[in-house]
Amino acid sequence: MERPAWAPQGIDLSVPSVSRIYDYYLGGSHNFEADREAARRAMEVFPGLPKIMQANRAFMRRAVRWAVDQGVTQFLDIGSGIPTFGNVHQVAHAASGEARVVYVDNDPVAVAHSRAVLEGEEHRTGVVSADFRTPGDILGHEEVGRLLDLKRPVALLLVALLHFLEDSDDPWGKVAELRDALAPGSLLVLTHASVEGGPRKPEEGAEVENVYRDIGSPLVLRSRRAVERFFDGFELVEPGLVAMPDWRPDGPADQEDPVVFTGFAGVGRKA
Repeated sequence: MERPAWAPQGIDLSVPSVSRIYDYYLGGSHNFEADREAARRAMEVFPGLPKIMQANRAFMRRAVRWAVDQGVTQFLDIGSGIPTFGNVHQVAHAASGEARVVYVDNDPVAVAHSRAVLEGEEHRTGVVSADFRTPGDILGHEEVGRLLDLKRPVALLLVALLHFLEDSDDPWGKVAELRDALAPGSLLVLTHASVEGGPRKPEEGAEVENVYRDIGSPLVLRSRRAVERFFDGFELVEPGLVAMPDWRPDGPADQEDPVVFTGFAGVGRKA
C-alpha cells in the first residue's frame, strides 16, 4: 500500500482510526481504505452517519461562537480529530482576535495534519499529542501552559469523544479531573452518541457498536442519564441536554433531516 506524503511514518495504514473514519464521513481526504471500509460498514447498519457528523460540527461552531459571546476566549479541544473547514480555531478567531485554541488528539495523522494546517498560527493555536485518558499529561503539557491561562475560564470541548471510552476507562472521573483544574466560569461543551429519544432503534445502535468493536475502537451509546453525569459540577445552560440541532439553532430546527436528532449535545458552566 502506497503511503501518502502526509501520512506520518510508523502508522499502520491497514488499521482503521476513529478520527480518520470521522474525516471520511465529513468528506475529507485524510483517510485510508481501511478507514473508508469501516465507515461504509457503519453507514450500512446506521444510515445517515455523515449527516449526524455534520450536525455535530454545526453544534460545535454554534457553541464556540456562544462561548466567545460569553467572554470565554480560551479553548481546549480534546479528541479534536483532523481539521476540516470551519474548525474551532477558525470559528473562534473569526469571533475574537484574542481567542487561543489548543487541539489534543492521540491519532498521529490528526496531530500531524493539525500542525501542518496551523503553521504560522503558533502564536494563538497549539497541537498536543496526548490521550484523554491521561488528563495530567494534557494539563501539564507545555503547549497548554504556553497558550492557556487555567486561572481564567476555558471552554473544554469533548465533542464526539466520550462515546469512544468504555465505562472501565472511567470517563466521568477523567472529566471531573479536567473540571477541577479549570477556573470558575469555564465551560464544558460535549456531544455524545445515543439512540435514546432519537429516530434510530436500539438494535441499529447495537449493530453500529459491533462495527466499531470489530475495528478495535469500542463505541458506547449511552443513555441521557449517563450523559448528564458528565455535567456533574457544571450547570447546564439553556436549553439543557438536547438533540444537536435543538441547541440554540441558527434557524428552524424542524427543517432538519430526522436522522440528525440522534444523540445529545449540551454546554455546562462551572460555578
